[in-house]
Amino acid sequence: MGVDSAAHAGNDKDVDGLIRVGVISDTHGLLRPSALGALRGVDHIVHAGDIGSQEVLSALQKLAKVTAIRGNTDTGAWACGLPKTETIELGGVHLYIIHNAYDLDLDTGAAGIAAVISGHSHQPAIEVKEGMLFFNPGSAGPRRFHLPIALGFLSIQRESVSGTIKLLEP
Repeated sequence: MGVDSAAHAGNDKDVDGLIRVGVISDTHGLLRPSALGALRGVDHIVHAGDIGSQEVLSALQKLAKVTAIRGNTDTGAWACGLPKTETIELGGVHLYIIHNAYDLDLDTGAAGIAAVISGHSHQPAIEVKEGMLFFNPGSAGPRRFHLPIALGFLSIQRESVSGTIKLLEP
């Protein structure tokens, strides 16, 4: 789902060719003010599922263009149009978005994917396997167990991608 917001202008690149992507997952209907504040100024937002409500997507769309997929708890009528997976191209790299990385059944290398973005586990993680970035921003929604509340950022420049995790205040 990619919806341009009125607050977002430009071509997803700054003057240095850097594209900054905010990555959020597992909000479960709770979009914290600290998450909104952290995502201000990004060029694109990816929501990796378990969104919880259309209101979460609407609030994110006010900040930047949003690509969102359906997670296992996104079962309401509002979520019917969301895909289970999505591939997007930003800055010359292809990003594959899936809610649960264990459900990955795509040969990402053959498909030219630079990064796999997932959620589901609520555990932030950044791993590079065989030259490919696997990125899970963790959960920005209700706290689960003793896991941190977090979201992430991808930086895309010169056809390469790197990621960082940001812990949020509860």
